[in-house]
Amino acid sequence: MNIMEIFETMEYGPAPEDASIVRNWLEKHAQFDLFINNQWVKPGEERYLESLDPATGKPLAQVAAATSADVDKAVAAARKAFKSWSKLAGHVRARYLYAIARQIQKHARFFSVLETLDNGKPIRETRDIDIPLVARHFYYHAGWAQLMASELPGYEPVGVIGQIIPWNFPLLMLAWKIAPALAMGNTVVLKPARYTSLTALKFAEIVQEIGLPPGVVNIVTGEAGQVGEALVNHPDVDKIAFTGSTEVGRSIRRATAGSGKKLSLELGGKSPFIVFDDADLDSVVEGVVDAIWFNQGQVCCAGSRLLVQENIADRLLEKLRIRMEHLRVGNPLDKAIDIGAIVSQSQLRDIQKLVDQGVAEGAEIWQPSWSCPTDGYFFPPTLFTNVSPASTIAQVEIFGPVLVAMTFRHPSEAVALANNTRYGLAASIWSDNINLALDVASKIKAGTIWVNTTNVFDASSGFGGYRESGYGREGGKEGLYEYVRPKHEGAAPKPARKVAQEETPETVESSLPAIDRTPKLYIGGKQARPDSGYSRPVYGPSGRLLGEVGEGNRKDIRNAVEAARAAASWGSNTAHNRAQILYYIAENLASREQEFVSRIVQQTGSGVGEAANEVQASIARLFSYAAWADKFEGSIHRPPLRGVALAMHEPVGVIGLACPDEYPLLGFISLVAPAIAMGNTVIALPSPQAPLSATDCYQVFDTSDVPGGVINIVTGDREALAKVLAEHDSVDSMWYFGTAEGSRMVEAASAGNMKRTWVNYGRSRNWLLPDQGEGQEFLREAVQVKNIWIPYGE
Repeated sequence: MNIMEIFETMEYGPAPEDASIVRNWLEKHAQFDLFINNQWVKPGEERYLESLDPATGKPLAQVAAATSADVDKAVAAARKAFKSWSKLAGHVRARYLYAIARQIQKHARFFSVLETLDNGKPIRETRDIDIPLVARHFYYHAGWAQLMASELPGYEPVGVIGQIIPWNFPLLMLAWKIAPALAMGNTVVLKPARYTSLTALKFAEIVQEIGLPPGVVNIVTGEAGQVGEALVNHPDVDKIAFTGSTEVGRSIRRATAGSGKKLSLELGGKSPFIVFDDADLDSVVEGVVDAIWFNQGQVCCAGSRLLVQENIADRLLEKLRIRMEHLRVGNPLDKAIDIGAIVSQSQLRDIQKLVDQGVAEGAEIWQPSWSCPTDGYFFPPTLFTNVSPASTIAQVEIFGPVLVAMTFRHPSEAVALANNTRYGLAASIWSDNINLALDVASKIKAGTIWVNTTNVFDASSGFGGYRESGYGREGGKEGLYEYVRPKHEGAAPKPARKVAQEETPETVESSLPAIDRTPKLYIGGKQARPDSGYSRPVYGPSGRLLGEVGEGNRKDIRNAVEAARAAASWGSNTAHNRAQILYYIAENLASREQEFVSRIVQQTGSGVGEAANEVQASIARLFSYAAWADKFEGSIHRPPLRGVALAMHEPVGVIGLACPDEYPLLGFISLVAPAIAMGNTVIALPSPQAPLSATDCYQVFDTSDVPGGVINIVTGDREALAKVLAEHDSVDSMWYFGTAEGSRMVEAASAGNMKRTWVNYGRSRNWLLPDQGEGQEFLREAVQVKNIWIPYGE
C-alpha cells in the first residue's frame, strides 16, 4: 500500500475535549435557581426541570421552573433598575458591556464546552463560531453605548424588555438581544429556551462578577407556556423581542396588538441555496455543508432548499453524495466530528415525521451508508431529490439536517422558485458572474443574501426577515432602533452626567520624587535614544524641573516614518481587532489613573479634580474611537444606472500629528486614537511644554498589544519637527494644532508631495467637550474614500 492509498483510507482518530471542569461546575450547582435582581431566587412553586445532554440523553442539571409570580418579581426588579440604568452616561454602560465581553473571552472554553453539552452541537462550532461571536456582540455594542448620545439624538431607551430566545444558539441569541438592549439603556428579563438554559445561567454569574447593577439583567427559566406567556402579557413590559417559530410569533403579535408594546420577531425560514452553472462546484459542496449541516440544520436561515441549474445538477449531486458519505456524526465533544446531536427527543421525532412525509409524497431520499450512534438524539445528513416545489418538505421548515434539491433552467425560474415560500429570512447565491449574482440578489425577497458564501454573521450587520420570517433587525445600527423610541413618545430621562464630572480620586500626590531617567523617543514599538544626543528639560508652572525628554531631530523623524511605513499592515487588520486594542489601551490607562493625574498636576499646575477629569475624558475618548473603529463605514450609492457604487473608507496611511499644548494627555489621545482606529500609523509630536503625559504612555502601549510602528512619539521642538514631517514625502497627511504661523508653515511645506493637511490656524479648542474634541470630523480626516462602481444585470 502506497502513501496515497493510506491517506485515502485512514480513519480520523478521536480528539475529545476535556469536559471535567464544566461537569464539576454542574455537579456543584445541581439545581439552578432563578436570577432576579442579581440574586439567586428559588422558584415560587419550588419546581425544577431536567436539562439533558442530547448526545447521551442523560441529565446534566436541574433548572428552576418559574411561575407568573416569579416573572412579576423579575419585571419589578427590572423596572426599578431602569430608573437609574437609563440615566447613566453612555460611557459607563459601555464599560459594563466591555467588562462582560472580557469575561466571556476569559471563560470562552468553559462556555464552549457547556454549550456543546447542553445543546448537542459540535465543540468546533461553539469554540470557533458561537462564543467568539458572543464576545464580539458585547464589544460592538459597548461602542454603541459610548456613541448613543451623539449618534441617536432625540431617542431614549424603551424601558423593560422581555426577551425570549430559542435553543439552537443559546448564548449567541442571548448576546444578540441583551447587548443592544443594555447599550441603549434598557433593562432586561430574559427567558432562555426550555432545553438549553445552562449557558444563560453561567452568564448570570458573570453579571454578578462584573458588578452590573441589580435588576439590569434578570434570567427566568421554565416552560414557554408559563414564563413566555407571562412576559408577553405583562403590563409593565415595554417591548418583546422574540426568536422562534412563526406560529408562536404570530400568537405573540396577536397578544400584544393594541398594547403599545414594541415588538421584534425573528422567525422561521426555508432559505434557498441557488447554484448557477458557472459556479465552482467544489466550493459549492462545502457551502452546502455549512448551509444545512451546520448545527445539525437547526438554523433558522439554513440553506435547506438547494436550487441547481439543470445542466450541472447531476454532477453537483454526485459530488454532494460523496461528501455526505464522509461527514462524521457522533459525540459533539469530539473535535473531529462534523454533526452533533439533535437538541431533544421531541425535535428528533418532528424531523423524522417530516422526512417520512417527504417519502410518502414521492420524493427520493438518500442518506449515507453508515449509521448514527444509538445513544442520544442523532439524525443522519439527508438529501431529497425529485421534489415538487409544492410538496411539504419544500415548504415547511424541517429544522434538521435535511436538504431538498430542485432544478431550474433560467435565472428567472431560479428567482421564482426561491420566492416560492411564505418565508423570507435569507438566501445564498453561487456564481462566478457577479452581474448575475447581484441581479438575482436584488430580486429575492429575503433579509440577508450571501454571495458565494453562507451562514456568515457579524454584530455590525443587521439580521432579520421579510414576510413570515418576521420583522425588526438584530445587529448593526439598524438593530439599535428596536431598543429606543423618540423622546417625544415618552418622558425623556434627565441628562446623564458627563464623564468629566464623575468621581475623582480623594487624594493624589501633588508632586513626585525627582525623575532620574530621561524618557527616550518611542519608535517602532521601542524606546530609542535621540540621534542628537541632547535632552530638553521639562519644567512645571512653578519652575521646578520635572524631568527631561529627548531632543528629536530630522534623523529621528526619518526613523519614525520608516517604522510607521513598515507597520502598514495595521490598516489591513480587522476593524474589530483595532477596536479591541483601543479598549486595551483604555483599560491599561485606567489602571494607572492616579499616576497620570499626578503627572498632569505637575506639568500644568491644574487642580487634582481637573487633572482627574482629563484622565477620565481620555479613557472615554479611547472608548469612543474603539466604538467607531467598526462603525465609521462607507456607504452604497444608487446612481441612475443598473448598478451600485460602493463608497469605501480606507486609511490615509502615515499621519504626522503635532499635538496641542492644552490638555497634554487628552490632546495627545484625541489625535492618536481616531487616526489609528481608522487603520493609519502615526508619528506624534507631544506638547513641548508638557510632553511627559505622552511619554508616560509608552508602557501603556507596550502592554496593550499595539504593534510596533503603529504609534511613534518624537519629543523636541514641535515647530521644527512638524516642518520636517510636513516636508517628508513618505508622510501622507499632517495634522497640526499649534500656532497660526505653524499652521501656515505646515500647509506650505506639504506641497512637496501634496499631502493632506489639517491645521487649526492658531485657534484653540476645548478638548474636554465632545463636539470639539472628538467625533466624525476627526474620523473624516483619518480616511480617504474610494468609490467602486459595480454595474449588474443580464
